[in-house]
Amino acid sequence: MPTKLNHMSSPATALIIVDVQNDFCPGGSLATEQGAEVARLIAEHVAHHGERYSHIVATQDWHIDPGSHFSEDPDFVDSWPVHCVAGSPGAELHEALHNTLIDALFRKGAYSAAYSGFEGAAEGGEGLAQWLRQRGVDKLDVVGIATDHCVRATVLDGLDEGFEVRVLTDLCAAVDKQRGDAAFAEMVGSGAQLS
Repeated sequence: MPTKLNHMSSPATALIIVDVQNDFCPGGSLATEQGAEVARLIAEHVAHHGERYSHIVATQDWHIDPGSHFSEDPDFVDSWPVHCVAGSPGAELHEALHNTLIDALFRKGAYSAAYSGFEGAAEGGEGLAQWLRQRGVDKLDVVGIATDHCVRATVLDGLDEGFEVRVLTDLCAAVDKQRGDAAFAEMVGSGAQLS
């Protein structure tokens, strides 16, 4: 994956790309209807506005044995079909992001559900909050999949960690539109900005 040498903007803001993985896009085991379109739009956003960010990071579901998170009879609320198995093609970032310059990947959920990117760790074991703070980041733009699950959890945890959080709503895909809209309302109620 390409690495970025430098960004020429304020060191304060990072872009977090949440779980834009093949299994969450059309053709995947747990697809969102707009997943591929959102992947393309995120890549375009970075291509045109990447200089706004001091860092661009991505999160990935990376499941090995997440227990009851996987189910043969999922309820699609707390249990799900098998998805984003560590090392599988479904766990890889969508091809639209292959040329996007990402500074670090935070993988989550090896042995748990782990909806929030803040439950993930980079290759060296650093958690997302620690990684961001060490680089002087205090503002986050959050995009990705799915609005009503992992985007929601990442935004709420980001706020709890003391970051200023903005959600770029056109760059998010929901599993369920009504629940996605409710998640946006919850994020705003917790202090996030929508853009």
